[in-house]
Amino acid sequence: MEPGNDTRILDFFLLGLSEEPGLQPLLFGLFLSMYLVTVLGNLLIILATISDSHLHTPMYFFLSNLSFVDICFTSTTVPKMLLNIQTHSKVITYAGCITQIYFFILFGVLDDILLTMMAYDRFVAICHPLHYTVIMNPRVCGLLVMLSWIMSALNSLFQSLMVLLLSFCTDLEIPHFFCEINQVVHLACSDTFLNDMVIYAATVLLFCGPLTGILYSYFKIVCSIRGISTAQGKYKAFSTCASHLSVVSLFYCTILGVYLSSAAAQNSHSSAAASVMYTVVTPMLNPFIYSLRNKDIKRALKSFFRGKQ
Repeated sequence: MEPGNDTRILDFFLLGLSEEPGLQPLLFGLFLSMYLVTVLGNLLIILATISDSHLHTPMYFFLSNLSFVDICFTSTTVPKMLLNIQTHSKVITYAGCITQIYFFILFGVLDDILLTMMAYDRFVAICHPLHYTVIMNPRVCGLLVMLSWIMSALNSLFQSLMVLLLSFCTDLEIPHFFCEINQVVHLACSDTFLNDMVIYAATVLLFCGPLTGILYSYFKIVCSIRGISTAQGKYKAFSTCASHLSVVSLFYCTILGVYLSSAAAQNSHSSAAASVMYTVVTPMLNPFIYSLRNKDIKRALKSFFRGKQ
């Protein structure tokens, strides 16, 4: 097909994690299992926070929103990959690819911003405990979440519209298991300078910005914890941050690892395989991180299941 503006009739081809026919049943079973665990685990967190009135606090309000976003984030990519494996097809329509880009960026940025809000919540709780209920009141928490949705939606809409302006040639193979925006942009046969600038600007503002906020919050938290006189008090204060700090470390380290390795590696399939860490593995592990050492979540889940019996 000749390059032009009429890209609506084009189909892209997702090459996936492997083109070996013998590996497809294994990949299908593995990713189906991981997807079901992700949905079930995060759904249980949401149900626990809703059903138990003791968990109607800012920290668990943000956690339930994070769990919902994690379900949506994984659902943006994995079901399509499973469908392609099952039907022995690599095709994703042009409209489907743009839609996937939109929702992938939307929920990815939401994850990022919600983790920042949770860090701010811990900062206020530990550094300004006497003003916590005033600062983190339900209205403020609701406004913060609404603002994060608006910012994420506007960013993903703008980046998706920028992709719509591109013209594509005959090379429409994406060496990935989903429509990753960098991969799609680099398939275009028109100039991608503006797209690259938008992607870089969004990365600085919506990835580096929240990360800076998280690091600052934990710097102030550590300074505040060091001022606590007793070892028991220090442990109690830090234990409230342990789960969130684990999730933040997993989220940012996997993303940084993926993009640093993809910049150095020549194999696109290796980059796609590494992307599984933050697109599938991290949302799957988050419920376990928050529930295994959290007595409140465990108690809420036990009460919820007892009530269903």
